[in-house]
Amino acid sequence: MPRLAVTSLLMSHFRSHRRTEMSFDGRPVAIYGPNGAGKTNIIEAVSLLSPGRGLRRAGPEEIARRPEALGWKIRSEVASLHQTHEVETFAEPGASRSVVIDGKPAPQAALGRILRMLWLVPAMDRLWIEGAEGRRRFLDRMTLSFEPGHADAVLTYEKAMRERNRLLRDQVRDPRWYGALESQMAEAGTMIQRNRAGAVARVVAAQAGAETAFPAADLTILDPDGAATGAEDLAEALAAGRSRDMAAGRTLLGPHRADLGAVYAAKGAPAAQASTGEQKALLISLILANARALADDFGAPPILLLDEVAAHLDAGRRAALYDEICALGAQAFLTGTGAELFETLGPRAQAFEVADGGGTSAVSERSWT
Repeated sequence: MPRLAVTSLLMSHFRSHRRTEMSFDGRPVAIYGPNGAGKTNIIEAVSLLSPGRGLRRAGPEEIARRPEALGWKIRSEVASLHQTHEVETFAEPGASRSVVIDGKPAPQAALGRILRMLWLVPAMDRLWIEGAEGRRRFLDRMTLSFEPGHADAVLTYEKAMRERNRLLRDQVRDPRWYGALESQMAEAGTMIQRNRAGAVARVVAAQAGAETAFPAADLTILDPDGAATGAEDLAEALAAGRSRDMAAGRTLLGPHRADLGAVYAAKGAPAAQASTGEQKALLISLILANARALADDFGAPPILLLDEVAAHLDAGRRAALYDEICALGAQAFLTGTGAELFETLGPRAQAFEVADGGGTSAVSERSWT
């Protein structure tokens, strides 16, 4: 069966890791140790083998190990379907992140054509009860997993919107300054809307077609202004809204205002009204459904990064999650504070213990007993 997997990982001057080398055989990876030892730093490094700023959304300067501040490097060998690639990503002090694939400089978007990756981190536990920005980010990561070009559409839209907002704040009224920017926003915005709708439809279908221990969520994309049906409609709506936007000093209509709605299907209640444990279970259900849909779409399940995933899960649900990961055939990186959290996963996974060696992470592979 074709696989997506990270088979080796080198972290150099990456957060708490001065130099750490790890090898993986494609099984799930259980990483355990005390808080602050550097477990999440490992899966953050793996997340940077995909486009974007990684699971912590950190800038290059934030990642560099202190106090040295020499820059940082991640080097990895990855299996992508029937091919093997060498991937490096790094940042020199004061510079942006660079990517090299098989010895040649490459744009970050190229990473999305090699690996597909999904993650769940503790900061997402409040996804359903906080502001829409986090849900849009979750929606766009879901969409990016299916459409690597989605990132370019989002960047194009946001760059044009920033320029338009600057004109609005400066009270520029000449329509000639707005036309090209609104045209870019309309073309990119329509693509964003189309990509998002397609991703939600795939995940909903994958959720409905699976027997799972985790509850299903009914998903909808919410637009407070009503979604335009095409680029021409969106461009016209932006032009018509200039006076209102000028008064506000920002663009008040478009896909940057969309929200992701979720209903706990079995109870018919909004996800925000579910218990903490139910909200966590809904998130896991969506990640697993996204993974199943990607396995069908891409030809192999994505790599899963599940940070402190055992939080808010009882032993039964924890065991069910591990069973589903193994049935899916995905390489999953899971972190937790103790080996006992992965007891029911056992030898189906590799195990690594992370310890704090006086400000520097020390990683040791362990065997299950």
